[in-house]
Amino acid sequence: MTSASDTSTSVTDHDAALTGAGLDRPLVSTQWLADHLGADGLVVLDATVVQTSRADGRTTPLSGLDQFLVDGHVPGAVFADLLDVFSDPSGPYPFTRPQIAAFEAAAASVGVDNHTTVVVYDAAVGTWAARVWWLFRAFGYDRVAVLDGGLTKWKADGRPLEVGHVEPRPVSGFLAVERPEFWADKELVSAVVTGEQQATLVCAVPPKEFTGEAGQRARLGHIPGSLSAPAGRLVSRETNAFLPPDRLRETFAEVLASDDPIVTYCAGGIAAAADALALALLGRADVALYDGSLNEWSADADAPLVPQS
Repeated sequence: MTSASDTSTSVTDHDAALTGAGLDRPLVSTQWLADHLGADGLVVLDATVVQTSRADGRTTPLSGLDQFLVDGHVPGAVFADLLDVFSDPSGPYPFTRPQIAAFEAAAASVGVDNHTTVVVYDAAVGTWAARVWWLFRAFGYDRVAVLDGGLTKWKADGRPLEVGHVEPRPVSGFLAVERPEFWADKELVSAVVTGEQQATLVCAVPPKEFTGEAGQRARLGHIPGSLSAPAGRLVSRETNAFLPPDRLRETFAEVLASDDPIVTYCAGGIAAAADALALALLGRADVALYDGSLNEWSADADAPLVPQS
């Protein structure tokens, strides 16, 4: 699946996309990125996080920096630390969204100012990249897109890799503008569950985690009334590129059947961003992300969970 046209759009038209107010779509293809590598005003970010297994069988997230340095990355890409820089490491849960000043510093630290076009990718199924995409947009910046298929498709297409550190370009700073409507909190979700507020809850965790058959939290299951749209099923198993729109519409059929606003969530606000990205591809702009997600919800013994679908 491509975003901007792979071959039918001229390089001149592509260059206009770099200098315009924003990108046409939230995805760019590997061909688009290959055509624009090195362009003035373009910053490519690698947002990879690695999930590792602990001795007790649980998984824990680690920075993907070593993989970036040793195994290779898109030429010229800058590593974006989603664990500690583009999140609040002092927050109550992993990947808690940063405050506005911290996000401004994070953006500037990877060479992004308010005239930059940002393309972000990861070496997994795109959820980490989608989270960074969501953060930029939630802080008022729309000139950002996700590389469709990420590093997996980049390599599958025979594109070149580069190893080692890439120094970010120096910038004077980045100015963010908060968009609170991009976020949902526990109070809002509780109001949806009780029927005091209308919204469609969409859960992006894997199917067995949705039903409560698996998971690492003390209390398992999903928030009552939620619809399941696993982030891992939005992309091709071979390339990690997003499935065609008709396939995405099948996944989100029940969600799209309602005009109610949408709240996406998962375990910790990461996979939920991939659902939000897919919904953006399908034309839905009324999506909010529950940042605390199940990490916060399940920690409250009084917050209801459905253990089976």
